[in-house]
Amino acid sequence: MQSQRGNIEKASTLINELRQLVSIQGDPSQRIAAYMVEGLAARMAGSGKYLYKALKCKEPPSSDRLAAMQILFEICPCFRFGFMAANGAMIEAFKGERRVHIIDFDINQGSQYITLIQTLANLQGKLPHVRLTGVDDPDSVQRHVGGLRIIGQRLEKLAEALKVSFEFHAVASKTSLVNPSMLNRKPGEALIVNFAFQLHHMPDESVSTVNERDQLLRMAKSLNPKLVTVVEQDVNTNTAPFFPRFTEAYNYYSAVFDSLDVTLPRESQDRLNVEKQCLARDIVNIVACEGEERIERYEVAGKWRARMMMAGFISCSITPNVVDMIRKLIKEYCDRYMLKQEAGALHFGWEDKSLIVASAWK
Repeated sequence: MQSQRGNIEKASTLINELRQLVSIQGDPSQRIAAYMVEGLAARMAGSGKYLYKALKCKEPPSSDRLAAMQILFEICPCFRFGFMAANGAMIEAFKGERRVHIIDFDINQGSQYITLIQTLANLQGKLPHVRLTGVDDPDSVQRHVGGLRIIGQRLEKLAEALKVSFEFHAVASKTSLVNPSMLNRKPGEALIVNFAFQLHHMPDESVSTVNERDQLLRMAKSLNPKLVTVVEQDVNTNTAPFFPRFTEAYNYYSAVFDSLDVTLPRESQDRLNVEKQCLARDIVNIVACEGEERIERYEVAGKWRARMMMAGFISCSITPNVVDMIRKLIKEYCDRYMLKQEAGALHFGWEDKSLIVASAWK
């Protein structure tokens, strides 16, 4: 007991010394180190869960937290390209259909669908009627201020202005409790399921006897969709023990912070907001929390591929015209961004580090 107390005191001293050396205003390595140190401090204090929740709940949807999320998708192109790849695969699946129903289990701020509606408006020929069902966790911070309803109204207004036939339907439920009867499917609709930055929040067999991650994929398969799109961060923070997980997170987020430095100036308030509200939250959770309290459980592309195949899905490559369009856009940003195709999936990365992977399944 005595030696444990000594270790904690020693660790606290080290953390205080480290805090003097790092800065959220510094260069990328100083900034990521600042957030990793806070994660370690929260881990020691056993306060990781509360810090994670505080970073999430402080911001109602109309304020900075939303803005920061939007900005992240704009300034960190890998996130944006992931959405574009999924949208491109969806639009291909629209061909020949009169009515399409998209089910999204985590619609976030609706950024992906703003882009989808704008893209549809620019297409030639007859477009299908698009119905979007968004699942809204009743515990989410957005719920109290109208949450999904406001996002749905925003999308419907945009679609109306652009003359795209569109309707929105919200399902108020925790993702793990959603069953097919809640999804309001109609005959004659082509069904598309979109999982963008969502599956990694579902606990798997390493956390609980009920494997919610694979259960959700099997449920999606039972809906007999024409297409399923998956966009995820390509990093292993799910089952890795603490030290390898810490190293993995450091290497991954170092690349993300590096890429942000190229896009936004050091003194930018936008960059600071994005790092504090979107990225720091994930880092703290990965470093400070264990068991059910660790929500940010990312997996690498090969693991997602195995899960999808185990649920009965078959990979379908994202079409060359979508890949070419994204390749052209990447050139407009910075030549340190990379795009590679591997086993039917698209990997978006910074230099040699894969950050985001997008894939399509049927």
